[in-house]
Amino acid sequence: MKILLVFALLSAGYGYSLWKWGGLGQSVVSKIETQYHWEKKFNQSEFEKNQLTAQVAQLEFEVSQLKSQNKIFTAKKGIQTPSRMIASIPQVKAEDLVQYDVYQWSPEKLLAIGEKELYFKNYKKSAQFYNEFLERFPSHELVDDKVLFGAGVAAFETKDYYPWAEKHLSALVKTYPKSQFYRGAKLWLALTQYNMGEQQKFLKTVEEFRLKYRNTEEWKILSKYYEDINYKVKN
Repeated sequence: MKILLVFALLSAGYGYSLWKWGGLGQSVVSKIETQYHWEKKFNQSEFEKNQLTAQVAQLEFEVSQLKSQNKIFTAKKGIQTPSRMIASIPQVKAEDLVQYDVYQWSPEKLLAIGEKELYFKNYKKSAQFYNEFLERFPSHELVDDKVLFGAGVAAFETKDYYPWAEKHLSALVKTYPKSQFYRGAKLWLALTQYNMGEQQKFLKTVEEFRLKYRNTEEWKILSKYYEDINYKVKN
């Protein structure tokens, strides 16, 4: 037992001597410091790599934006772009929020975006997506009175797409006479015709409305327009 104790003490003393005088302690500390140094360098390089990746993505986005702006500018100026570019890059129209040739939207996606944008009152984008859907897929199973009504209202609210509003609302009135949206469609259709200056169409639509739905809220809205135009026509 004493022999083991003496051996342990001698071993500890030898190890301490190596640590203090033989440079073992310095070696370990040096290794720890070196490891910390390279870990720090690695973390820094990873951070810089992520920063560069983000910068590259931002630059790529800005380049694509500049290309789109350049195509719009050259189109406005009547400048012909090289045929290779025309063949490889879809031409994007100004104010075209759908860009169907670029994204090749499915009918379901077109309709979903149209409905979502209408809900958030982004009428111009909504009207364009609705109209694209109805123009490209007029016989799709998703086309119904609700879709036509949404398309008509969105187009009306833009104040730029009254012809679209008249087309979609007229289709609803003609195709779905028993629709829950029928009276509303008549109201919006009449207001569309009024804003387009189509007085005769407006009077015809409203006269029919007056005879059938005189005691409705819709008639209260239309009556002031009706009386105003009726007075002007008669005088």
